[in-house]
Amino acid sequence: MNKFNRWGIAVAGVLLQMALGAVYAWSVFRTPLVKQFHWSISEVTLTFTIAIMTLGFASFFGGLWLKKVGPRVVALTGGLLYGLGVFLASYSYHGLWWLYLSYGFIGGIGLGFSYIVPISVLVKWFPDRRGLMTGIAVGGFGAGALITAPIATKLIQSVGVLQTFAYLGIAYLVVAVASGYFMQNPPSQWQPEGWTPNKKDQTHKGAQDFTLGSALKTWQWWALWLLLFLNTSAGISVISQEAPMFQELGKITAIVAAGMVGIVSIGNALGRVFWAWISDLLSRRATFVIIFIIQIGLFWILPGLHSVTSITIIAFLILMCYGGGFGTMPAFAADYFGSANVGSIYGLILTAWGFASAFGPLLIANMRQSSGSYASGLHVIAVVMLFSVILPLLVRPPKAQSAG
Repeated sequence: MNKFNRWGIAVAGVLLQMALGAVYAWSVFRTPLVKQFHWSISEVTLTFTIAIMTLGFASFFGGLWLKKVGPRVVALTGGLLYGLGVFLASYSYHGLWWLYLSYGFIGGIGLGFSYIVPISVLVKWFPDRRGLMTGIAVGGFGAGALITAPIATKLIQSVGVLQTFAYLGIAYLVVAVASGYFMQNPPSQWQPEGWTPNKKDQTHKGAQDFTLGSALKTWQWWALWLLLFLNTSAGISVISQEAPMFQELGKITAIVAAGMVGIVSIGNALGRVFWAWISDLLSRRATFVIIFIIQIGLFWILPGLHSVTSITIIAFLILMCYGGGFGTMPAFAADYFGSANVGSIYGLILTAWGFASAFGPLLIANMRQSSGSYASGLHVIAVVMLFSVILPLLVRPPKAQSAG
């Protein structure tokens, strides 16, 4: 397959991830659902948590299945389930349980199946730009909410929240299935014409292609899981509390805070591409060291800021670091364990995302409730980031004998 086709597959992968990333626009549904059905904010928010938790575990099973049937089947199945789950959420007048089942569980399975496919495919097609290309792909996921949020908001105003689920579900299904059709692996032993890995690249890579079982026997796999968990817990704690946190720190209205949320969310998408690109230049280890060090300062100073501009800038940078973890980790896993089984190996690492989506928001919400401000929670996260720096400094590629 020629160079043009691998770039075409990359474009399809980005479009697929943008459709999936619409899940990050969940906050626009929160208030309309609360008002219409008189559910509590925490009950409605649990839908998003279920979707992300399910995504993490479904990515693992999608990665295993991908190895047997190929990326196209997994991507198409995921797209169908994701679109169907969102569409079925339009029948949530049956009760809160229906919303959890449709959007949270069925949609979450579709998200996980489809999410892992572009990552698994692109690390094989782009060994010469492994970090950058996986960063661009998951950058599409981060950007999905930027497109979906304003569209969903206008639809909710014109046709209501349940009918909006129906329209969006159909749209997601069409885009995800159409782009998923182009997902395919390169021929065995394929590499870009004229490209050979240099010695510097080889020093940051494992000695062989690991199976999932042999990867799990190495301490490095668990170190990568913990790296993603720590970085995601930090960033998602802010994402979960953005609007009320901005209102408290800046003494601003809900409308201004909502505008800030839109601006800083760009950092999530941009960070996935930027830090992935940096990781190609400096190494994945060095990139995580820098990301953690930066966050020590960002989380420590954020509670002391009160101007809209300064709060927005710091939150933007935090979300860049959050996105950077997702942009860098797929290539990190492929470097250490090979690209042959990266779908299942990285898919299981993604369970860290699910656990972090529960741990981070719970930590900062509880500390806010107990102390009366966000300062203590943000400072605790800064300290956690301080100790987190140690991990990427210690991790090294696994040796061949580590594989069973």
